[in-house]
Amino acid sequence: YGLVGESGCGKSTLGRSVLRLFDITDGEIEFAGQDIAKMSDKQLKPLRRRMQAIFQDPYSSLNPGMTVAQLIAEPMKIHGYGKQQRETRTLELLEKVGLKAEHLNRFPHEFSGGQRQRISIARALSVNPEFVLCDEPLSALDVSVQAQVVNILQDLQQALGLTYLFIAHDLSMVRHISDRIGVMYLGTLVEEAPAETLYTEPAHPYTRALLASIPVADPHVQMLDQGGIKGELPSAMSDWPGCKFCNRCPRAMDKCQSQSPVMQEISPGHRVACWLFENS
Repeated sequence: YGLVGESGCGKSTLGRSVLRLFDITDGEIEFAGQDIAKMSDKQLKPLRRRMQAIFQDPYSSLNPGMTVAQLIAEPMKIHGYGKQQRETRTLELLEKVGLKAEHLNRFPHEFSGGQRQRISIARALSVNPEFVLCDEPLSALDVSVQAQVVNILQDLQQALGLTYLFIAHDLSMVRHISDRIGVMYLGTLVEEAPAETLYTEPAHPYTRALLASIPVADPHVQMLDQGGIKGELPSAMSDWPGCKFCNRCPRAMDKCQSQSPVMQEISPGHRVACWLFENS
């Protein structure tokens, strides 16, 4: 599941709330048929091993004072894996992400950004999770390395049956890796659809503007003005009754100012929160 939107719209907050790294003030978080939003740390611990995270900057998310072997084995130690089991699994995971046994006793600063992110992936998978939050795992990497990391993520997903919540700014990469995509604006999901549908039949004016902003890698192709986003991004703390996008929307109506639109299905699996589709 891909999640896209402008910086500050709440993508990472949503992802970390799903993992209960943040406590939510309202609503529910359902995981494996249970509402985990109000669970205590003790109640959550058995579920923690089933959901893990890969963060944006591997250098800041890896303890610089621990070796690769210690970093990968630490989650297993917390969840009660035996010493022999930890050592075997650590070596196995290191090979899965394209590193070698000789890297086990090295520290994070001895690796490149791409290699550090591979270590982060191995650590996230150490306790056999079912769900992995990928919180902009490519944005700190060189373009040449991004494709390698995406290929590793896809191969591991197929081999281990993983579910990803993939948060990113790179719309082309999100299209490549996702089955379904959600579009966020100021903390609200405004559109959700199968990946190909979202890119070929975008419905919400905000989604259309986002897709129109994707640069074309051809100097002879002139990008079209598809009614891009105008005006300033309002504060996420602002409280008004209507659509949060209406002050920047080229197709805003009077109703948009006073009533917040609800999600409605406009085609199978394609949902949008916009009054333009009220009678569809």
